[in-house]
Amino acid sequence: MEKKKLDLNSIIGFVLIFGIMIWIMYQNKPTQAEIDKKAKQELVEKAKTEDNQVAKVTETAVLPTDSVQVAKMKATLGSFAYSATLPSAKSEFTTIENEVIILKIANKGGYIAEATLKNFKQISKDSGKLVQLIKDNNAGLNITLQTQDNRTLNTKDLFFEPTLTKVGADQILSMKLKAGVNQFLEYKYVLKANDYMLDFDVRSQGLASVLNTTKPADLEWSLKSFRSEKSISNENRFTDIRYEYEDGKHNNVGQGKDKEETLDKLTYVAYKQHFFSSILLTNTPFEKTKLYSSNIVDEEKGDTIYTKQFRANIPLAFKNGEVDYKMNWYYGPSDYKLLKTYNKNLEKIIPLGWGVFGWINMFIFIPLFGFLSSYISLGIAIIIFTVIIKIAMSPITYKSFLSQAKMKVLRPEINELNEKFSKDPMKKQQETMKLYNKAGVNPMAGCIPALIQIPFMYASFQFFPSAIELRQKGFLWSQDLSSFDTVLSWKQHIPVISAVYGNHVSLFALLAAIAIFFYTKMTAGDQQMQAPQQEGMPDMAKIMKMMLYISPVMMLIFFNNYGSGLSLYTLISNVITIGIMFVIKRYIVDNDKIHAQIQENKLKEPKKKGKFQQKLQEVMEQAEAQKAKDKNK
Repeated sequence: MEKKKLDLNSIIGFVLIFGIMIWIMYQNKPTQAEIDKKAKQELVEKAKTEDNQVAKVTETAVLPTDSVQVAKMKATLGSFAYSATLPSAKSEFTTIENEVIILKIANKGGYIAEATLKNFKQISKDSGKLVQLIKDNNAGLNITLQTQDNRTLNTKDLFFEPTLTKVGADQILSMKLKAGVNQFLEYKYVLKANDYMLDFDVRSQGLASVLNTTKPADLEWSLKSFRSEKSISNENRFTDIRYEYEDGKHNNVGQGKDKEETLDKLTYVAYKQHFFSSILLTNTPFEKTKLYSSNIVDEEKGDTIYTKQFRANIPLAFKNGEVDYKMNWYYGPSDYKLLKTYNKNLEKIIPLGWGVFGWINMFIFIPLFGFLSSYISLGIAIIIFTVIIKIAMSPITYKSFLSQAKMKVLRPEINELNEKFSKDPMKKQQETMKLYNKAGVNPMAGCIPALIQIPFMYASFQFFPSAIELRQKGFLWSQDLSSFDTVLSWKQHIPVISAVYGNHVSLFALLAAIAIFFYTKMTAGDQQMQAPQQEGMPDMAKIMKMMLYISPVMMLIFFNNYGSGLSLYTLISNVITIGIMFVIKRYIVDNDKIHAQIQENKLKEPKKKGKFQQKLQEVMEQAEAQKAKDKNK
């Protein structure tokens, strides 16, 4: 049989196939960049695996009989591996609730994973969504534990064993992180009926031999506050951290991108949002607390989810080898009257103003408005409230206008003195003061009543934005008196205008600005007529003319993003003031009678000068004498 030989075509075929295979292998070879990327990814994954070793070990419960797994967890968790072997070592939750709040507590970490307020809606009353202060991992509670064998463990990564019991109407949830049958760190939550406040105890038992108790255990409480209101800028303005010292003094961290403070002896820390608060209270003052606040809101985006990031770092001291702190949580509305019922000074977190402004709010505005709003609708209550305040202030308003009328009557005589002593300003001032004294007119009498009204105006700027009663309550075209009303809006961002004014027009704010314009116009003429310009002094006529237009514009910008309740109060207040001014000028103040009274006063003995006038007269006389002395040299 003839032996087959490879012909030339076969050889060429083999060569081509081999060449194609070599080409395919070369094309599929990874580039150096791909090799480096893969190596880097492997290193990252390895590091991530090592960093999350504790969390991975505790993710799944194992049976105590699984000696291999138990040994592995003990190598990582030490004595606390015991908790990971219990049936409760699962990512489950325990829910406790009453008439006003729902709380979900996680087995892993033992902290509150959700806090839902049953009686409040997000953004608007028809949103269909309840206000949730905690959800989707926006909050955290962690205690860093240092063990005797030099381990650093975080409670947020470890499983707690829940036990729920009831004593009467109280729900008691015990969350225990166990190192043994009778060795544990316990979080105990006690929720009472119809209450936003719950007891929260942190204590350890039998851990003196497990933990390194020479240093405090570091507690970290964090919260990224959700937006709950229509006006982002307004809500963010009233969102901050507030706290109380052991001696009862209160303060706040303040606004800004990154604010940080380290404080001693605090009795509570409050993460205050505009109308809701999360507050941690303690019976044993925290020795040292580090507070951090950061503004994370983007006001240009209408879909902003969060407003601020809060964090508190609190060392918990050991006593006799154990930690034992009796505390409270409050998750609920920032309602002045409700917070006051707890008798823990929690109402101080409501920014009512300092000094006299706060007193006006606490002793006049809050009781009066609370009484009115309990019987009538909120919009009508604001109007009646404003009427009562303005009527109460009307005697002061009357005295102010009476003083202005007297100054107006004296103006011709003051003009004569200005012309007579135009070259001697000091003498002119002396003669002017003599005229005032002789006529029985006090040039400051018109200023003092006006100054008395300023605290009430400022108090209203603090009261209405803080009044939770106004939240989602409508009046006329406004759907929410705690937020701005809108009659015109646009989505497009307009540089400067959108940032300063906003993307909407508030009708209440516009009407308030118009009322301020007419009020300023009415008073500007009277103030200019009180006294002529003095040499070396600003031209009040020009200033008042500028204020006639600047004030309404500034107030329009200010009120456009504020609550319509405040705009309504300002509108009604100015309309009533204009009406009172009209009645006083038209029917009460008689310029002829005032002129006759002044002329009669001139014939009488001049009134004894007050101490201020005497001192001013002495200073002027000394200056005049010094001037004459210098002239004779």
